[in-house]
Amino acid sequence: MAEPIAVAARSAEVTHLGIVAGLAMGPAVGLGLGRFAYALLLPAMRAELGWSYATAGAMNTANAAGYLIGALAAAPVAARVGDKRGFLAGVLLTAVSLLATGLATDITLLALLRVVAGAAGALSLVTGGALASAAGGGGRGRPTLALGVYFGGAGFGMVVSAFAVPALVASIGWRSGWFALGALGLLGAAAALPALARAPAMAVHGVWRPPAITARATRGMRAVLASYVLFGAGYIAYTTFIVAYLRNSLGFDPGEVTLFWGCAGIAATGAGIVWGPLLARMSGGRGVAAANAVVTLGAILPVLLPTREAAYAAAVLFGGSFLIVPTSVTAFARKAAAPAAWTAAIAMLTTGFAIGQCIGPWLSGEVSDRSPGVAGGLLLSGAILSCAALIALLQREPRAAISSD
Repeated sequence: MAEPIAVAARSAEVTHLGIVAGLAMGPAVGLGLGRFAYALLLPAMRAELGWSYATAGAMNTANAAGYLIGALAAAPVAARVGDKRGFLAGVLLTAVSLLATGLATDITLLALLRVVAGAAGALSLVTGGALASAAGGGGRGRPTLALGVYFGGAGFGMVVSAFAVPALVASIGWRSGWFALGALGLLGAAAALPALARAPAMAVHGVWRPPAITARATRGMRAVLASYVLFGAGYIAYTTFIVAYLRNSLGFDPGEVTLFWGCAGIAATGAGIVWGPLLARMSGGRGVAAANAVVTLGAILPVLLPTREAAYAAAVLFGGSFLIVPTSVTAFARKAAAPAAWTAAIAMLTTGFAIGQCIGPWLSGEVSDRSPGVAGGLLLSGAILSCAALIALLQREPRAAISSD
């Protein structure tokens, strides 16, 4: 009897991971295409539209502001319509906003569309994170692996955009890049439908009670929350300006940019499989701290060693760790909160993350404008990320899961 039971358990685990892989289209569209791919379009947009680095950073600040709105709205939306519908609406709205960005001409409209993309991306990320947590099931290490696969979807989005966008932008212009991203977003939404249908159903509460849920969700994870705010500020500055740095300081051509972005995306896609067993053995905020430490190294390496070899090494280091931060933070929330409070807890943490993202691009852009190029902004990013790693070490292991009741 033992062998059939073991086979059934392995089969169930494969099924669960298959569902999570389909749900990973949420981060693929919301983050990989909706946010990170902006770095591939930024140099061409900045040259044609005459933007300063501060203006270019402000566009991603607008996206982060939308992300903050989406994070705040995610739990009430999920309580009203359910996580599945909220997830699908977020992915579709992200894709449509990317298509529309290619048609925009006014800077105000461009910023507004970045806000919409950010809000929709946050909605799909939060609701998808709750669904992936449920699909991951129990067992030592399995939930963390499932979350690693889920957030690794953002890396897949980076890989796809790396091969789709730079050549188009170089030959046709930056608007074609947005059209390509929107079309890919619609394909991602379609690819997520089978997994969404098979994902475990989350309860639809109908009524949102923010004071009680937020207070309980915040309790016991304040160091992780503070670290996540700083991570949001630090990592987004890097993803916004690294391509501009590579082109301006190291002379990367579109083919080299594709290779760099592809390396980062491939490393990000598979990072959860490598980190999963390690995170499962780390208590408290140690997993968050370790991931932030590697992200810091990847962020500053191209500046400290301005060579092509160092840049590609940094792509692997940064790509192989930056999505592990939300993975480890979500895994911590899964331990600290009861299942009924997962969406609320993840939304609360994502809100802090979004606040950091609102600050990072603008601040890094200002520093880049006032210093010799983008290198100053990237070094600031590394300093912020190192602080995030140190603060995460203060987080203790949760004593018991917190209910939303």
